Parts: sequence; C-alpha cells; structure tokens
Amino acid sequence: MALKQLTDEQIRTLTVEEKDRWWLENVYQGDVPQMTVRAVLMGFLLGGLLSIQNLYVGAKAGWSLGVAITSVILAFVFFRVLMKIGLVRQYHVLESNILQSIACSAGYMNGPLIASMAAYMIITNYVIPWWQMVMWLLGLCVLGVLFAFPLKRRFINQDQLPFPEGRAAGVVMETLHSEDTGRSVLPARLLVIFSLLAGLLKLGQSPSIMNWLRRWDLPALNIPEMLDGWYYKLVEKCGWWMPNILGTPLRELTIRPELDLAMIGAGGLMGIRTGVSLLIGAALNYFVLAPIMIQRGDIRTTVDAAGAVHVGFRAIATWALWGGVAMMTTASLYSFFGKPRALLSAFKGLGRRRSGALDPLRHVELPLWVSGIGVPLVGAYLVWIAHWFFGVQVWLGVIAIPMVFIFTLIGVNSTALTSITPTGPLGKLTQLAYGALAPGNITTNIATAGIAAEVAGNASNLIQNIKPGYMLGGKPRLQALGHVIGGIAGAVASVAVFYPLFLRNNPAGLISEQYPYPAATVWKAVAEILTKGLSQLPPTALWAAAIGAVLGIVVEVVRTASKGKFPISPVGIGLAFVISFQTCFAMFLGSFVFWLIGKLWSRPEQRMNTVFVQNQESICAGVVAGAALIGVAVMAIEVIAENLGYKLL
Repeated sequence: MALKQLTDEQIRTLTVEEKDRWWLENVYQGDVPQMTVRAVLMGFLLGGLLSIQNLYVGAKAGWSLGVAITSVILAFVFFRVLMKIGLVRQYHVLESNILQSIACSAGYMNGPLIASMAAYMIITNYVIPWWQMVMWLLGLCVLGVLFAFPLKRRFINQDQLPFPEGRAAGVVMETLHSEDTGRSVLPARLLVIFSLLAGLLKLGQSPSIMNWLRRWDLPALNIPEMLDGWYYKLVEKCGWWMPNILGTPLRELTIRPELDLAMIGAGGLMGIRTGVSLLIGAALNYFVLAPIMIQRGDIRTTVDAAGAVHVGFRAIATWALWGGVAMMTTASLYSFFGKPRALLSAFKGLGRRRSGALDPLRHVELPLWVSGIGVPLVGAYLVWIAHWFFGVQVWLGVIAIPMVFIFTLIGVNSTALTSITPTGPLGKLTQLAYGALAPGNITTNIATAGIAAEVAGNASNLIQNIKPGYMLGGKPRLQALGHVIGGIAGAVASVAVFYPLFLRNNPAGLISEQYPYPAATVWKAVAEILTKGLSQLPPTALWAAAIGAVLGIVVEVVRTASKGKFPISPVGIGLAFVISFQTCFAMFLGSFVFWLIGKLWSRPEQRMNTVFVQNQESICAGVVAGAALIGVAVMAIEVIAENLGYKLL
C-alpha cells in the first residue's frame, strides 16, 4: 500500500468539491473493518496508560505530547503476537487509525489537571471532588469534537495542511501494515528498544530507587538530571566562579543543561525548524530580557535565610509570558484570516444543506447539523456545571462559548503547522477578558478561561488525529466517536493517578522543584495579576506585549511571502517565553541530533538513514514513552513506600 496525495498544483487549483471527489475515488477504502471491538478496547487501555505519560510531561514541561505513534506501534506489536499464535485475524490499518484516535483523545484529556484546574485548586486550597473533575473533563472533550468538525474540511480537505504529528502517524501506520515484513517490523522494534533504554536511564536518575537497590547490593546507576551539578558543587566547596548574566546566576535563569530524555524525544518529533525557533526565543528571553528586567526590578526576586538571591522560572514567566502570548496570537490570527475565502467556505454548509452533487462526502463526514445542535446543548451543560462547581455567574459562562470559536481557529492553525497547540497562551487571552468582565473574581477568571482554552485544545488535537485517517481513507465520523470514547478513558485514568500521586490531598504542595507545573504556575500568576488590575503589571510587560504582537505579524508575513521557506516560526519563538530555558534546550538538542543524522546520512540506501532517519518518529516516541512512564512509576513506588512507612532515601 502506498499513500496517495494531491500534488502542490492540485492543492492550489482544485475546488474543495473536486478535492473531495478525488479523495473518494483514490483514497477512501469503503466499509472495511474500522471501529471493531478489539480496536476500541485496545485504544481505551493504551489511551489511559498514555494519558498517565502526559501527566508526567505536563508536570515537568507544562503541556501534553501526542501519543498517536506510540499507541499505533504498541497495538501493532500486541496484535502481531496474537496473530502469530493464531488467536486473532488480520489487523487492518483502519482499525489502527481508530485506535490512535481513541488513544490520542485520552492522552490530551489531562490538560486541565496540569494547567487551569491545578491552578484553581492551588489558589483556593480546595480539592475538587474527583467526580466533578471527570464531569468537567468530559464536557470539554465533547464540546471540542463539536467545534472541530466544521473546520475539518477547510484545514484538511481543502488546504491540505501538514499537521506534522498526524502525518507522521499516518506514515507509520502505512509502514507497519505494508506487505514488506522487514520494513513493517523495524519501527516496532525500534520503539520498544528505545522505550526500554530511556526507561532504564530514567530509572537511573531516581535517587530513591537507586539508593534502595544499593541497600540490597544490587547494581545501581547514578545518572544526573542536571549535567552541570558537578560544577556547582565545586563552586560551593572551592569558591569557583559563579556563572551569571548581569549578576543573576545562570541556574536561577534556568540556563542549565538537563538530561531530560522525554523532552529530547519531544524535540525530535518537532523538527529542526521548531527547535531552532524555540532556541532563538529562549536565548532572547533568558540571556537578554530576563537579566535586564531582574536588574530593573520588573521580575521579582526572593532572598533565602542565607542571603542568596533566587529568581527561577515562575518569576521570569510571570513577566515574559505577555510578549510570548502576544506573538503567538497575532501570528496565528494573521495566518488564518489571511485566507478569508477559505474561512467562508469552511462554514457555508452550516447555513444550508448541500446537494449530493456538491457534497460527495455526506455519507462519511460528521453532518454539520450535529455541531449546530450540539454546541448550544453541550455549551449549556458546561455553563451549568461551571456555575454549580465553581460559582461562575451564568452570563459570564455563556460569554466563554463564543470565545471557543476564535481560539479554536488559532489553535488549529498552530497545530496544523507545528503540531503544537498553544492551549496555555490562549487561556491567558480569556483571562485577560475576564479580568475586565469580572474584576477581583479569581475563581471565575480561571474556570471560564479553562473552558475556552481547553475546548480549543481538544478541537485542535482532534483535527490532527483525523489527518492520518484522511491519508489512509478512513471514515471521519467514526473518528469523532472514537475521540469521545478516548475522552472517557483519559478522564478516568488521569484522575485516578493525579489525585493520589500528584495532588495527595494537598493543593499547596502540588508545585515542587522536581515537578514545577509551569502551566499551572503561569495560570495562577496571570489570574492573580488580572483580578487586581493591569496596573499591577510593570510597564515593560505591556511594552513586551505590544512589540511581540507586531513581531508576530511581521515574521508571519515574511513566512507567507517566502511560501514557507523562511525557517523561523513566530509560534515557536513565542512558546519559548513560557517554557524554561533548560527544557527549550533539551527539545532543540533532540531536533538538532536528528537533523544532523539526516544530513550526514542523507541517502535512503544507507543503514543509518534506514534506521534513524526513516524511523525518527518511532525512536522519539519510544524515548518519550519510556522516560515518562518510568517517571510516573517511580512516583507511584515512592508514594506506596511512604504510605507503608518505608524510607527509600
């Protein structure tokens, strides 16, 4: 099986109806097995497991990673073993597609647990009951599905935008299910091997587990997370020079080399353009702007009992996020509204029913009337429980629903180009609006912003998950149903792990040095500032927002004029302002390593190209999964040991 796709010339010249007919005649596979019981069950189980992976990544980096490739390969390995012993029949590629839709939806369901709802509980010092959290997560998921499908035809069918992570999943599925046995098995083997290696290295970074092994005279590793730790020990013991910029130590600016395997793997998935953009933004923020603002007093510092000055990510992000958010927002808006005809064509089906002659996909697409009816109903449900659970006034909740539409446009555009959905920055825009609508009401600020941002994130990720289905010829309406099923798996698994392992009935202790919860930290800081008024912001933060807004448009104009050849992404630069330098550098390092391998071994017949270049997604997905899942497993062991009264350290 070879993937068929339109040429660049066809994408530019064919109408959306012509593209739909081409897809129906050349790609669509008809009524082959798709949403089977085994695909649903395996997607449900893997989705729950991989949502736990994203809890770990979110606690460390503040966002969730896609799990499509990981789920696809793990399921392929499982069913291939069962096929060999004769327990199941042939596993179809479109079953794999439905499975990844379910798993991906589950993987993204924990967004509020690492951002808005975590911030809510920290601010109020109140633990939201688990059943309320599940109801909230599911409402956000379903509303995301309903907002996504009116945009699906514009972004996928008509514009044929890349959605890098979704496309990579489609390529991996096509490879795994090809008739070339050697070609199909290699990605699975690599994912398993690199998952095990990353998991072993992550285990070696756990002082508690390694100390326990030494007590039993078992082999133990000693792998540091921060690679500059040895130098700072010499600084303390021998009085060596403390590296700094304008008097602020580099480690207080988060400028440190971190061996974070999950983030290195994530960088490999992003690619070199996004990696370089992140590094540029991080260098500008942490090497230049942050030290200057610290000297001015616009970024607040603290002094410990020994008289040492501390800054850290939380204080820097509180100032820096305004410029980064503004840049991402204006760039996304310009990119989308630069094509007004496409915007109108995406929604013209809402006003009237297309005839069969103009709508050849009416039997496979989710009907637009479902969104027309469902959005008001599910929106009303969210407004109701926001009022019930969080005390949000009904009229303030209603205003959040139209905001979802605008933020979904921004989120889908960003996801289509970079596979990064700026859920956190979009939430800040809503927080800004509610800072004016409900001044002084910090809980309303977070709850309403959570509706707009999290629904936009769900919608963006759903459209990305539909991309491989479009490539392989699956039914989009089945993927919509799969997204809802996955939402249930993710909500149950994430809540079941988050409450006992991360929250531990202590919202005030949720944020720690090991798990800084950067997204929740920023949500909390923004809510506190906005409910007290913009006068609480330093003038330099407002200037940064204005300059960032202009630069976002300028860079996007240049990218458009160069037809995508200009290598810098304003979204990538903006994201670096809300992520620590050490995390940005780890992701850049991952993107750079795979870019370098691709340059050194560029010919397809070379062994290194076959292994590392052609299977980059499998390797990176394996690294992320292995490191993240072992990280969560270590947390579980530590909590169980603590509850049993056993000290691992």
